[in-house]
Formats: sequence, C-alpha cells, structure tokens
Amino acid sequence: MIDWSRINELVEEIGAEDFGEVVELFLDEVEGAICIFEQSASDPVVAEEQMHFLKGAALNLGFESLAQLCLKGEKAASTGRPEVVSPAEVRETFETSRVQFQEDLPNRLAA
Repeated sequence: MIDWSRINELVEEIGAEDFGEVVELFLDEVEGAICIFEQSASDPVVAEEQMHFLKGAALNLGFESLAQLCLKGEKAASTGRPEVVSPAEVRETFETSRVQFQEDLPNRLAA
C-alpha cells in the first residue's frame, strides 16, 4: 500500500524538517483533486485529468495502491470509460493509505 523506500528517499532528498510540509501539501492537494473527481466523475476529460494528477502525486509520496488505481482510472477515462474507477474507490483507497501512512510514519522515521 505504501512504498516506504520512496518515503525514505524523499526524506533524504528534502530533509525531515521539510518533509512535514510536503506531506501537508500532498494531503491538501489530493483531497482537492478527489473532490473535483467526485463532482465530475462522469466527464471523461475531467476524470482523466484528475486521475493523472492523483497518480503523479501518489507516486511522489509513495502511495502505491492509490497510484495504481489512478493509473487504471486514467487509462479507462482516456478511452471514454470514466466509470471504471469510481470516486468512492479513489476516496477509500486514499483514506486507507493515509491512515496507514500516518500510523506507521513515526516509527519509520525513527528507525
């Protein structure tokens, strides 16, 4: 669900201090993109755009399950099938990943 090697790499790149800001920005931006997707999920263009954005953001912060789901949604929306991945699936995957990330992060950073 979470690619912890990506998290470690990111912390090394930007430092532990700035990492918290990156996480906060990521969570805010992903929430916004999911809201846009929820409001316009039947529009293939909007769905593809939001899935693409979410996929990239998720990969940057190691949210592997979310990235894979969004890749599937992006591909489907690009062929006019935005219903393949529902907003509920995206939100559930994000929330589950977020909870695991926030619960496990302190121990991972301390290691």
